[in-house]
Amino acid sequence: MSRTVKSVGIIGTGRYLPERVLTNYDLERIVDTSDEWIRTRTGISERRISDADTATSDLATAAALKAMKNAGVTAGEIDAIIVATATPDMAFPSTACIVQSNLDAEKAFAFDVQAACTGFIYGLSIGEKFISTGDAKTVLVIGSETLTKICNWEDRNTCVLFGDGAGAAILREVECGEGILASLLGAEGWKGKFLTLPAGGSRMPASIETVKGGKHFIHMDGGEVYKFAVGVMPAATLKVVEKAGLTLEDIDFIVPHQANKRIVESAAKRLKIGNERIFMNLTRYGNMSSASIPVALDEALEQGLIKKGDNVVLVGFGAGLTWGSCVINWSR
Repeated sequence: MSRTVKSVGIIGTGRYLPERVLTNYDLERIVDTSDEWIRTRTGISERRISDADTATSDLATAAALKAMKNAGVTAGEIDAIIVATATPDMAFPSTACIVQSNLDAEKAFAFDVQAACTGFIYGLSIGEKFISTGDAKTVLVIGSETLTKICNWEDRNTCVLFGDGAGAAILREVECGEGILASLLGAEGWKGKFLTLPAGGSRMPASIETVKGGKHFIHMDGGEVYKFAVGVMPAATLKVVEKAGLTLEDIDFIVPHQANKRIVESAAKRLKIGNERIFMNLTRYGNMSSASIPVALDEALEQGLIKKGDNVVLVGFGAGLTWGSCVINWSR
């Protein structure tokens, strides 16, 4: 029995950031670095830090409630909850199941997606498939992270980069020709060694030795990740635009993963797109992994930078190494 494929779009967004702000000047007192060193290499001036009692699910729930209010959707209407995160509350149950309980979304099925910084785009693509094939009507997709809990605050090359936050989106059927026009997902697993959290899994279970050895912190080869990012971001953008049957001239706005100002500017230069068509807020939040794109998208919408009928590209990259992109014709 054949099923009609539906058009799917984002009908509401929301974000939540912890109140505590950690500036570059604060970091100067913690680690051997300086405000100038951080800003010139990353573009970051400050980031948000969750407190000891706040978990990833708490941020995710707060962002979800704002997205639901923005979309006019109740918990009882949600069919699926997808949480993209690299910092789950625990190995199991999934953070999505904890969010489901927090929201009292009793009929929703729930699961996590682990694609690091690309996770939100992976989640959008998965959620779109559920709705387009008729297996769900309303899907909640969340990117939420508490990366500062897995930072080594003695490693100036990583601790200056990351921040905490959450962004959420509600997906539903939209008019034909609107919503998600195309999406692409990819991975280069042979490069996974360049960005890891070594311990805590079955390969290296937690032990006194792994804790003492700092194996539960982020380990990154910044140069290799940078090379991957500056190549894959423009390539993923061009590929998904072509898949949507469009050209770059048809794209009104790009919301990229907020990792590093130099990466974003390099992508813009390669694409020959002016900075006015690319959104950046990393100076205030740093790299929030899976939360960076939905938080940036929500801010861009709030500022009126994206309007009904605009063609918007979301593009990101992350640990795995993964990458993903999608083109959305904005329907609201």
